[in-house]
Amino acid sequence: MSYNISETFISINGEGKKAGELALFIRLTGCNLRCGYCDTLWATDPNATHTAMSLDEILKLIKESSVKNITLTGGEPLCHEGIEVLIEGISKLEGKSLEIETNGSVDIRSFKKSSQNVSFTVDYKSPSSGMNSWMLNDNYQTVDQRDTVKFVVGTYEDLEVARKVINEHQLLEKTSVYFSPIFGAIEGKDIVEYMIKHNLNGVRLQLQLHKYIWHPEEKGV
Repeated sequence: MSYNISETFISINGEGKKAGELALFIRLTGCNLRCGYCDTLWATDPNATHTAMSLDEILKLIKESSVKNITLTGGEPLCHEGIEVLIEGISKLEGKSLEIETNGSVDIRSFKKSSQNVSFTVDYKSPSSGMNSWMLNDNYQTVDQRDTVKFVVGTYEDLEVARKVINEHQLLEKTSVYFSPIFGAIEGKDIVEYMIKHNLNGVRLQLQLHKYIWHPEEKGV
């Protein structure tokens, strides 16, 4: 079994609970969505330029790295054939912590294991993405305290939808919740004002750190 890998690199986590921490990123090709603001379009096509890596090769890369945090991203990693085998393999590596970034359209239940070193960052694609209808509400019954639900927002309407979903599914009682602004589409201060107005205690605003440290379109960071 092999996996189509767009790139691997070490950088800091730009988002989520481990923002600012070092991570080894493994980006798989292919995605089932086409968000209007996607910043990795070059990796979303299954036929995009990639390197085929076996399970053993990926695990060897991880074991030889001194970095503790491993991030599987894409594209959409959970659409990749055999991904459950890769997740299980990484989860068994001593001293490693695995985060899986998923776009919110794939049911995560079958990938959830009891292992405490595996977590999910589940995106909620708001209306401005054009992919809002693909969001799978069942995921909000599956997430737990290890995980994160990240609302990618670019407009006031996006914020309104996010608040509705948070309340309907009582997300703040289950998991960590973040607002992540679409870079260049909305000002952070506007999100803060919205949070104050609606008393959104427990919700965290998070900027995409890598887009402020490096050029917003830079790869491998």
